[in-house]
Amino acid sequence: MSGPHDRFIRYVLEHAERAAALLHTVLPPGFAARVEWSTLRSHPTSLVDSAIRETRGDLSFSVRLRGSSRRAFILLEHQSRVERRMAARMRQYVSRLLDRWEQQHPRTRHPPLILPVVLYHGPQGPWTAPRRVEELLGIPLEEARRERWLQHLLRLEYVLYDLMTHSEQELKMLACPPLVRLALVLLRLASTRELNGRLMQQVDLFREIHTSPQGEKELEAVIHYLQERGTEVTGEVTRQVLRCLMREQQAEELMWTMGQRLKAKGRAEGRAEGRAEGLAEGVLRILAARGVRLDDESRQRIQGCTDLAKLNRWFERALHADSVSEVLNGPGH
Repeated sequence: MSGPHDRFIRYVLEHAERAAALLHTVLPPGFAARVEWSTLRSHPTSLVDSAIRETRGDLSFSVRLRGSSRRAFILLEHQSRVERRMAARMRQYVSRLLDRWEQQHPRTRHPPLILPVVLYHGPQGPWTAPRRVEELLGIPLEEARRERWLQHLLRLEYVLYDLMTHSEQELKMLACPPLVRLALVLLRLASTRELNGRLMQQVDLFREIHTSPQGEKELEAVIHYLQERGTEVTGEVTRQVLRCLMREQQAEELMWTMGQRLKAKGRAEGRAEGRAEGLAEGVLRILAARGVRLDDESRQRIQGCTDLAKLNRWFERALHADSVSEVLNGPGH
């Protein structure tokens, strides 16, 4: 299941204007200058490949480049911990997106450009994992460059936006809507202790959000995130922040309403998660009883799936399939 960070980021970036502002900041300046930002569109993660992961908060966007009809895809991976093999994982994403694109557009002359991006924050401090595929191969890079054979190896370098290397003030000054700036600041406060200690210093950003056209809805999303992520202390500090923006009664009503929604959501998610786990276990048991060979990747894919409709399809197919591929890759997947 995706966590509060993933859900919050997805909410923040589901709005095209907010996503464009953040990506314009994150991407290399030369590439960002070539993008027609009015053409930005978000796409479901399944556009890449549903076999990669079922339950993550990854995002993908398409844009047009100036003076060209060619599309470009931006794959945004959110990380709250350092992942050493991220370069290899991003290479896999790019490869599978290209494969899927060619299957769906067999007559298209030029495939899309694909730019992988990692947005990181975490208690481990700054990002330390290799950013290039070749750094994972255990080869003598300097010798390979000098002897001119490095260019013949599989290569890819992802864009990294490491919140832990930017100060709180830098993030507050970004040319982005207030919800984006507050989201980045809150994500940068990696520990609950930091969050509780610095939350009152964000009143100015809360006020900007509160007075914006979609302020009420955006403020509710922030409070929901803080309640999901934090502790009772976080809730009390959030009340103090809200009292700086509105009457005490309004602040209490908002906190109570979001708390009730969070409890109801937790109960519903718990029931859905239990049903998903039961269906996944049923699929695995049927395949085992029928002697269908199951590799580790397929097993993890089944166990990690939370889509009840998909699990029901897999359950029905497992009753008759002779291979795990027939179960997982049938019509509609």
